[in-house]
Amino acid sequence: MSETGVLEQILDSSNLNYLPRAMTAANIRQEVIANNVANVNTPNFRKSVVEFEDLLARELYGEDDNKLKMVRTHDKHLPPEELPYHAEPTITIDHSTIMRADDNNVDIDIEMASLAKNQLYYNAIATELNGHVSRLKNAITSNGQ
Repeated sequence: MSETGVLEQILDSSNLNYLPRAMTAANIRQEVIANNVANVNTPNFRKSVVEFEDLLARELYGEDDNKLKMVRTHDKHLPPEELPYHAEPTITIDHSTIMRADDNNVDIDIEMASLAKNQLYYNAIATELNGHVSRLKNAITSNGQ
């Protein structure tokens, strides 16, 4: 495999594909939760939620089964079929519940728990991405030794 091919394979690895998108989703979720908390006493306010993980699972596994998609591991392998879409974080407004008489559906306890969960999620993704980049850096600087 040529040097360019190796570099493309490294930069196109699944970790460098999914982890930055997951970090972006966590960052957007942090902003959405902060907005929900800021509007906890606003009459008629509807909380927003960020959807990403289910969309990513659909991208990885498909709609019908729980099998991983085919991955090309050699230049002579046939290329896998293109995915029907690329999962990105989406913000939706939750109209399903009403918490109070003023039609506000923000529950501060749920939002604070979501905030803590999201912070742990972000930290885990950042740790994994940092480890992946460190391994790449080590592989590049070690000259195959």
